[in-house]
Amino acid sequence: MPKMKTHSGAAKRFKKTGSGKIVRQKANKQHILTKKRTKRKRGLRQDDLVAPADVVRVKRMIPGL
Repeated sequence: MPKMKTHSGAAKRFKKTGSGKIVRQKANKQHILTKKRTKRKRGLRQDDLVAPADVVRVKRMIPGL
């Protein structure tokens, strides 16, 4: 059986923390920022954990994770 290939798009978007959880960036921070309040934009800077329902799917796309 050949090696599994890493999904390159997923590899750029997710990383593993020291405790083994998977983190991601929050959405809605790329453009149309003038109408968003400062407090909202500041909150979007923080990393967020991947939802438990999606962890299995992400790990399947990135075998080394």
